[in-house]
Amino acid sequence: MFFGKKKSLSALSDEVLIERYRPSGDVVLVGELFQRYAHLVSALALKYLQDPNEVEDAVMDVFELLVRDLRTHEVQNFKAWLYSVTKNLCLKKLRKRKQMRQKEVRDVNFDLELMEFPVDTDLEVEIRKNQRLEQLQEALGQLPDQQKICVELFYLQDKSYKEVAEITGFSLKQVKSFIQNGKRRLKGLLS
Repeated sequence: MFFGKKKSLSALSDEVLIERYRPSGDVVLVGELFQRYAHLVSALALKYLQDPNEVEDAVMDVFELLVRDLRTHEVQNFKAWLYSVTKNLCLKKLRKRKQMRQKEVRDVNFDLELMEFPVDTDLEVEIRKNQRLEQLQEALGQLPDQQKICVELFYLQDKSYKEVAEITGFSLKQVKSFIQNGKRRLKGLLS
């Protein structure tokens, strides 16, 4: 029965599938429609995002948008509309990525200010600097292993969040959490 329905759906035009979907809400109709153009959605998302993992997410997001928006939007040319939806979604993801990077830069700048030491040739200042470095090393030793590894890679070896995740095998979310918690703990230990 299902195979007969699938075969009959493939014979229908984009417009007819949309017309039938609106009143019924039958996701199978959107699935058939999306299947026809999924390769184009993937190619466009890859062009903009340039990351296969993000492309998979974008393709799924586009499908979810279709399920929601096709019931209310008047679509004259589905292929052109789908292109526009995909492009806008990718641009939105790129803006979000840029904002995340800017936030990371602000966090790094704050952290560098937190860990900076005044440069002076005065012997007393050098002694305090060395004491502070020893305190930092000791405080690092008191962090849980995951936090210590992530903090050292991020701050001392100047690795990005993504590089830390690749090196350690932790997810990006875990890496950010370990660094944030490690930084907070270091600040408490050093104050």
